[in-house]
Amino acid sequence: MNTPLPPSTPAVSPTPPPARPARLGTWLALVVAAAVLLFIVWGFWKGAQPPAPYFQGQMEAREVDIAPKVTARISKVHVREGQKIQAGDLLIEMDSPEVQAKLAQAEAAKAAAQAVAQKAQNGARPQEVEMAKQNWQRAQAAAELAKTSYDRVQSLFNQGLVAAQKRDEAQTNWRASAAQAQAARAQYDMVASGARPEDKTAAEAQVRQVDGVIAEARAAEAETQLRSPVGGEVANILAKVGELSPAGVSVVSVVNLQDQWVVLNVREDFLQRFAVGSKFTARLPALGRSAEFEVHYLGVLPDFATWRATRGSQGFDARTFEVRARPVQPIEGARPGMSVILEGGA
Repeated sequence: MNTPLPPSTPAVSPTPPPARPARLGTWLALVVAAAVLLFIVWGFWKGAQPPAPYFQGQMEAREVDIAPKVTARISKVHVREGQKIQAGDLLIEMDSPEVQAKLAQAEAAKAAAQAVAQKAQNGARPQEVEMAKQNWQRAQAAAELAKTSYDRVQSLFNQGLVAAQKRDEAQTNWRASAAQAQAARAQYDMVASGARPEDKTAAEAQVRQVDGVIAEARAAEAETQLRSPVGGEVANILAKVGELSPAGVSVVSVVNLQDQWVVLNVREDFLQRFAVGSKFTARLPALGRSAEFEVHYLGVLPDFATWRATRGSQGFDARTFEVRARPVQPIEGARPGMSVILEGGA
C-alpha cells in the first residue's frame, strides 16, 4: 500500500545584505573629492594673491670721525678698537715743535707788550722828571739874565751911549732865552704828567692783542692732545705711532651705540604704513628677538634707479623712499649693520 508523501515545503530565498555601507563609501569619496577640489581652488586663489609685503633694513648708529686741527706727528695712541670711552677721554698724543715755538714767541711778545704798557702807566722815572725840571730852571735863569741885560742896554741906548745895533742884539737874545725857557717848562710838564691817555690805551690794546695770539697758540697746543668730543665705542683707528697726521684728516672713529636707528627702503605704494610718528614691530635675526620702532624721518632717494613702473602700459612710476625709525626702548646688543626684518608691514 502506497504511503502518501507529505507536502513539500517551499524554498526560502536568502535575505540580501543592507545597501548602507555602499552608500557611505560613495559619500565619503565625494567628500574627499570636494575637499581636494576646494584645496586646489584655494591654492590657485592663494597663488593669485600678491605676496605679503616684506621689508629688510639694517641698524645704523651715529658715528663721529675725529680729526686734529693741527698737523703733527703721532707720538702715542691711548685707545684700541672696540674700547668703550667717555666724552673727554684722551685718544691720541701728538708732537709739534712748531706749535711750541709759536707759543714761546707769543709769550715773549706778551712780556714786551706788558713792559711797554707798564711804562706808559708809570710815566717817566723820578730822575728824568728832576732832569727836566733842572733844564727848565736853567733856561728860566738864562731868560731872566737876558732880560736884565736888555734893560741895561735899553737904558744906555736911551742915553745915546750905545748904538741901536747893540740894543737890538740884546733884545733878540732876551726873546730867544725866554722862548727856550718856555720850551723847557713844557718839556718838564710833559715828563711830570706821564704818558698821554692815547699812548696808554694803545699799550693796553697791544697787550690784549698778544693775549689773543697766546690763546691761539695754546689752543693749537691743546689740539696735540686729541680728546673725544662724544662717548661711545671706538670703531676705527687710522693713526699709527710715528706717522705725520695732516690737519683735518680723521684718525679715530667713534660710534655712539646709544643713538641707533633702522633704515628701510620702502616703495611709495607701501609708504602709508610708515607715516612719521607711526610705530611698527620688526625682528632682529642676529639677536633672535623683536623690537618696536617709531618712524622719525622720511626722505626720497635721489637715485633714478629707484623708480619702478606700476604697470606695463599705464599707471605711474613708483619711487623708493628712505624710512628711518628709532627703537622705542634701547635694544640690548644691537649694533650697526644688523639686519632688521619686517614682514607684512606689521
